[in-house]
Amino acid sequence: MSLRDRSAGPGRRAMSRACALLLPRVCAALSDPRQPGSDDTCLEKMLDWFRELREAEPTVKLLRDNPCLPEFFTAVLALPEPDPSVLSFTLRLAGIVAAVEDSFQHLQQQELLARLFGEDGPLNSAAWEDASVRSGWVEGVHSMVQHQSALHFICSGGGIDVIFTLQGDPSLFVASAASRLLVHMLTLSVGSEVTVPLNAKDCDWPACAHMIVKHIEDSLQSSSASHIKQSLKLLTSLFGSCQAPWTKVLWLGIAKQVESFLTEDSVQAQHMLADLLLNMARSPVFHDTEGSFWALVTSALEHLTPVQSSPLAVGILRLHQCPQVVRIKALTVLLQPMDCILRAASQPLEYAGLLDESVSDPSAVESLLSSKSSCAGLLCQTLAHLEELLSVAFLPMNLPYASLLRSVVTILQFCNGLLIPASPLGSKISQILVGCIRVQRSALDALAALSDRKCCDRVVGSLFDVLLAYLESPNTTPTVLKKSFKAMSKWLVSLPGMSFFKNQQQTEKTLQDVFLVLQKRLCSPCWEVRDSSLEFLTNVIRNLRDHDEFRQSLLSSEVPKLTEDLLEDPESYVRASAVTAVGHLAFITYFFVPETPVAGNQYNKEKTVAKLQEILSTDPEGFPRRAVMSIFTMWLKESCTGQLEETERFVSRVVQTTAHDLDWEVKLGCLELVQIFCNHMFCRFGLPECPYAPVSPAVTGSIHRNEPLQIFCRANLFSFLFRSLCDCDKPVGQKACEILLALKSHFCRSSTIDSQGTGDLSAGHGIHWLQRTLRQGSLLQNFPTDGGNGVDFQDPESMMLALRTIDLVELHSDLNKCSDYVEKSPQSLLEDILATVGTAEENEADCY
Repeated sequence: MSLRDRSAGPGRRAMSRACALLLPRVCAALSDPRQPGSDDTCLEKMLDWFRELREAEPTVKLLRDNPCLPEFFTAVLALPEPDPSVLSFTLRLAGIVAAVEDSFQHLQQQELLARLFGEDGPLNSAAWEDASVRSGWVEGVHSMVQHQSALHFICSGGGIDVIFTLQGDPSLFVASAASRLLVHMLTLSVGSEVTVPLNAKDCDWPACAHMIVKHIEDSLQSSSASHIKQSLKLLTSLFGSCQAPWTKVLWLGIAKQVESFLTEDSVQAQHMLADLLLNMARSPVFHDTEGSFWALVTSALEHLTPVQSSPLAVGILRLHQCPQVVRIKALTVLLQPMDCILRAASQPLEYAGLLDESVSDPSAVESLLSSKSSCAGLLCQTLAHLEELLSVAFLPMNLPYASLLRSVVTILQFCNGLLIPASPLGSKISQILVGCIRVQRSALDALAALSDRKCCDRVVGSLFDVLLAYLESPNTTPTVLKKSFKAMSKWLVSLPGMSFFKNQQQTEKTLQDVFLVLQKRLCSPCWEVRDSSLEFLTNVIRNLRDHDEFRQSLLSSEVPKLTEDLLEDPESYVRASAVTAVGHLAFITYFFVPETPVAGNQYNKEKTVAKLQEILSTDPEGFPRRAVMSIFTMWLKESCTGQLEETERFVSRVVQTTAHDLDWEVKLGCLELVQIFCNHMFCRFGLPECPYAPVSPAVTGSIHRNEPLQIFCRANLFSFLFRSLCDCDKPVGQKACEILLALKSHFCRSSTIDSQGTGDLSAGHGIHWLQRTLRQGSLLQNFPTDGGNGVDFQDPESMMLALRTIDLVELHSDLNKCSDYVEKSPQSLLEDILATVGTAEENEADCY
């Protein structure tokens, strides 16, 4: 909510009176040298408040109604040694006020702006040594420069030279803010003063823009590496945020100089060129520069090092507006390290690699891969970029997926010592990569991303061999094991769509090997390993439960029994994962009924349900109980809880157990279960899930409407829902209110149930008590559910009366109110001001 909204009418007048009373004292306190330094958080809140105040009154009236503001600026400037935080606050506040042009003119007339932002101000004082003061100056100028008067003031008063200097400030925050400020000023200057596009022959820049452009050109031509880098950063930011036609004119004047940096080793700015060129490539302005820009991109791909060119290459490959020849060059650059890996691992004539030719000298990549300090970094970067490309839904060009898969598998073999290199380079790479966890993680991520792509059977076969080796190895760390399970899961799930899956013998062998190693990992002494194993099991069941080979292999192993045993695991995370796995196993063990019963199925549905209900009621940790609620909800959603009477008893037991749970996420999960149950009942009795959908005359009888109501009462749903309305956790109350509103729409929209009757007198008193309780927001522990106050939550007539009587719409509105309506109220803002002043006792009467 903005101040403009909340200060309308009487509220706005009250705020104006409060400002008139409090601002003088605030300003006096902040400018008092005897006061201790103010809290930065409170100062930030005050700046936010002034921004909203300015938006509500974007005229000079703000200054005229509050003359204490100019007085405050004057007082702070008069201090011999102002507190840096107060001085920084003052500069930023002045910038906010001066952002409105008539306020700017008002401060100019009082000669305050020159003393704040000119040479007579903090610039030449000892306070300038403090980075917070320099930061406040830059932010103040940025806020102020929203109109031509402020722009002219900064450029003509020497302020722009200060900004140029601050580009190289030792504080990275200040330097970055100065660069952003120059981009803002250049955009404002050109955008507001130029009405027709500039051209290369007539570079008649506006005054301020001319100063900035000349500074960029001079910096790029200087011998100072730091100045060159500052200008490259500025250009990168400019081309990334502005795509106006004049940016092309600016570029044409500096293109030759920037291109020279590709070959000048003395500057060492090559690493910055990739970001610059990529931002330019994303701008349509540079797509028609007669091919010169794309020639520069190609030159950069050829001359930058593999580490520097890889980010540029992956960015180019994601572009749809790019010449095909440039795209091919970029792909070649990106694949060079993978090509080198394949060549190093293969016999000379066995496999030629990925590429027919290289864009740059392949010896540079070989040198990096044979160095211990750079090998892992280069491979991790390349693998991360491949994973990024594989996540893109529609790439402009296809990748050589089979060869990429072969190279990723080769890297994993190097890392695990599974490959005997056939070349000296391969031997060197193998020595570096053995046991390298960092590369293992990156390669497994890329391997998982490749699972959606079609590859040849031979490569897939070796892939499973490598993954099984990682899963079996005692040297595999828990993190690498988790990623190995993830990759295995994704490739197993992808098998049905591949020819490899059609070979039944091969499929059964692979699945048996997977479940054998899974049995071992489920018994690991490391809880992270047990947890990852259970997550893997859940994922493959979720995706492969409909396949006969998978079900038979799983049920013939010891995995189901070991999974059930882990429900008693001492670690709560593992118990939660075991609950989820057991819940999904149920679809195979007894929810899924094949034509021929699966041999060895010894699991009993009632036993599993009872065990999970026991966890829900007795487990001391929240994670397992939340997992049980998720499983129960999933079962109900998929209609796996039996016939109507059995489902009603199931829901009733869950609701009664959850009603006293202290974990709000458990209760929220139960409310979701209740919502699904209600929708199922409406569908069962021919009523639409949506309460506003048309109802067939055949099902509008009171019997059909009464029956779901009776079921809900017997299942104790209303007791749980009304109790949840008073829960101390807002999401629980919101969800309960939404369900009750839906029930009210279903049951109270027709006259089939007596709308005139109000039940007996005691029921009426009970409902009125319930209404008062809900309005007061009674504490949950004081909310009775035993009818002690005349409310019978299992009586259909009483619940109908409650649904009609209680204003659920108003209650829902109250529950949905964000805490901002308190925190951002005028009273709260004034209290923040008082806290900033630190003399609440003196000003408390004025505040209220």
